[in-house]
Amino acid sequence: MPEPVPSRRVYLDHAATTPVLDEVVEVVARTMRQVGNASSLHTHGRDARRLVEESRERIADALRVRPSEVVFTSGGTEADNIAVKGTYAARVASTTAPGTAPRRDRLVVSGVEHHAVIDPVEHLVGTQGARVTWVEPDGEGLITPAALQDALARDGGPESVALVSVMWANNEVGTVQPVAELAALAHEHGIPFHSDAVQALGQVPLDLSVVDLGVVTGHKIGGPLGAGVLVAGRDQSPVPLTHGGGQERQLRSGTLDTPGIAGLAVAVEHAVEHQASHARHLAVLRDALIEGALALDDGISVSGPWTPGDVTRRLPGNVHLRVADCEGDSLLYLLDAAGIACSTGSACQSGVPLPSHVLLAMGIPEQDARGALRMTLGHGSGPADVETVLAALPPALERARRAHAASSRSRS
Repeated sequence: MPEPVPSRRVYLDHAATTPVLDEVVEVVARTMRQVGNASSLHTHGRDARRLVEESRERIADALRVRPSEVVFTSGGTEADNIAVKGTYAARVASTTAPGTAPRRDRLVVSGVEHHAVIDPVEHLVGTQGARVTWVEPDGEGLITPAALQDALARDGGPESVALVSVMWANNEVGTVQPVAELAALAHEHGIPFHSDAVQALGQVPLDLSVVDLGVVTGHKIGGPLGAGVLVAGRDQSPVPLTHGGGQERQLRSGTLDTPGIAGLAVAVEHAVEHQASHARHLAVLRDALIEGALALDDGISVSGPWTPGDVTRRLPGNVHLRVADCEGDSLLYLLDAAGIACSTGSACQSGVPLPSHVLLAMGIPEQDARGALRMTLGHGSGPADVETVLAALPPALERARRAHAASSRSRS
């Protein structure tokens, strides 16, 4: 018998990607009708260049940095790769004498990073002889200055460190990190500080001038897919990963996506302008969803820091729940069948679901981590979405737990 068609659909996966804003669609569509390569010298090219540079200035103003520090990329992953791999290569080259081992061959990285940072780090370890010191979070996913100080002091001390990387806000459990304090600590030792701020933009106040290398992307804030920014301080010279036309300070060669950049500028300005009111709106929905879920079932708990009304320690749009005696993947599919789009924090390797590395780093037992469910709110979310989820959760929980119990019996 086919599954019943949901009466309404609810999108609660804004941390993965967001609906594009109408004003972004309009500016992208309008700009796509204008021909011109921003690197060309004729009138059409100069018109495209003018639009790119105006967008750069608007984005720089919104992020509190200089226009010359804004480097356009295809998104957060490319920007993180340039920051991590490029800075490592530059720092190693600057401190390596012929015939000697590199002094600055160590990366100090939080244990809760997105794979856009973790995978480049592991690539450097596997292919370039880099060493990595992982900074483990506390039970709420927070990287404390004391933990960073301890990591810097180990394995050769601060003078061995090429780069420190701590994300601004966690994509899974929503923990907001004390980036300004952490960056200041790295700067005391002359170490550049990188922060993936993809999840933070539009939800918490963001000042990328406090870091040396910062990353944002458009599709998390109602902007276009395939458009992002690496903010690279004027004193930062990462080794480029691609070579060609030398665009974007020689850091990111390739024809500039003028329509995407124009749309990105609109989205970034909108996110910053409406950040405070947006955060208050999302926090009301977040708290209602968390409180309602906790009231439904004693087996549900919250991951990460949470105090009702707080919009500083946890992202206002993030709900991360752990459900006892249940697999998160089962819940995801059952809720999807009920018309609710959300996610888990798990990865999948060779067809086998794995618990989130973030939850494991926070000290959560593997079995508990497997019952994770992430619901993230954004523009367009409203009280009706919360009501729909809370109505769909009990039957989904019952079915998911039955499936978990049956699977456990079959393995025993």
